[in-house]
Amino acid sequence: MREVAIVGANMIKFGRYPDKFVDELAAEAAVGALKDAGISAKEVQVLVSGNLRQPMTGQRITRHIGMTGVPIVNVVNNCATGSTAFRDAYLMVATGLYDVALVVGSEQLGKMGLLGGGGGDPYDRVYPTEGYAGSETMPTVFAQAGVEHMRKYGTTIEQFAKIAVKNHKHGTLNPYAQYQIETPLEMVLNARMISWPNTLYMCCPTGDGAAAAIIMPLERARRHTAMPIKVAASVLTSDPWSERDLAVDDVNTLTRKAAQEAYGQAGLGPKDLDMVELHDCFATPELLHYENLGLCADGEGGRMIDEGRTYNGGDIPVNVSGGLLSKGHPLGATGVANIVEVTWHLRGQAGPRQVQGAKVGLAHVIGVGAACTIHILTK
Repeated sequence: MREVAIVGANMIKFGRYPDKFVDELAAEAAVGALKDAGISAKEVQVLVSGNLRQPMTGQRITRHIGMTGVPIVNVVNNCATGSTAFRDAYLMVATGLYDVALVVGSEQLGKMGLLGGGGGDPYDRVYPTEGYAGSETMPTVFAQAGVEHMRKYGTTIEQFAKIAVKNHKHGTLNPYAQYQIETPLEMVLNARMISWPNTLYMCCPTGDGAAAAIIMPLERARRHTAMPIKVAASVLTSDPWSERDLAVDDVNTLTRKAAQEAYGQAGLGPKDLDMVELHDCFATPELLHYENLGLCADGEGGRMIDEGRTYNGGDIPVNVSGGLLSKGHPLGATGVANIVEVTWHLRGQAGPRQVQGAKVGLAHVIGVGAACTIHILTK
């Protein structure tokens, strides 16, 4: 296995693009990553595209950036689609199969809605009414996880709401975020309830977006840039075997397993991290993932946000991009965007939201019922 580094990184501003199609957004991100790496499309040896709702986007991207006959792989893995695409490309380069890989994550939800054009399950499966309308929807899955944490540790709705306050504050400094508006605590608490304890401002918005990265073997990367960002760990996990079906989806175990593997692979631990971009599709999971990633002890997530330790400038800044709560969550784009965000900070290119002195960063995405990815990047 060769050491692998990121040479080019780019993303477009997340938002709504009613006058564009998803392949145009993806191509814009790809061209930006190519320019950042200082290479042309002809030098790319493989393209890996992550898109959940329009999975043949990879071939459509090449119509914009150049059809060079290289292998194209399209990846689908729920919310971890983009980060799984990145991992696939990483493995291709690490094993020596290719030397230059282009990864693009993209999604267009503004035209489709969260559940697709028909508003229903894409596989036309038949669920019991309670499961389909209740506990199988993502707002409820993550609300239930939060309620269980409240029951077990005494976590309060105010502590979960403070996650949204923090991330929206961070988002005001990110020009790529869909929303750049502060939401004081009372505003968050008094917003319309979506699925208790998550109010409207504790839920990520849907939208459109794309992000892209160029990766190479570390030795070759050093010939292209003075700041190659090393991929120190790339891990993918899924839900573990259970003797019986769970009544509530487990949003914790696969992240804990992925974190353990990633720290072992990188030879690092939680205390070595300078920043984290994690999957805050709702306010509740961010607090849970503080504990799942080992940033604090079990039951201490509430205290961690109370003490401001995850703000930019705190012990371990989390989601200084504004997270999904501010940046938005175009499903296939999110995983690559988190990696791009960490890359920019390690390069010192994140502008006013820069985590000062960042040398090690972690990017995390969870796709309920499908996958968890963790990537640890180092200077």
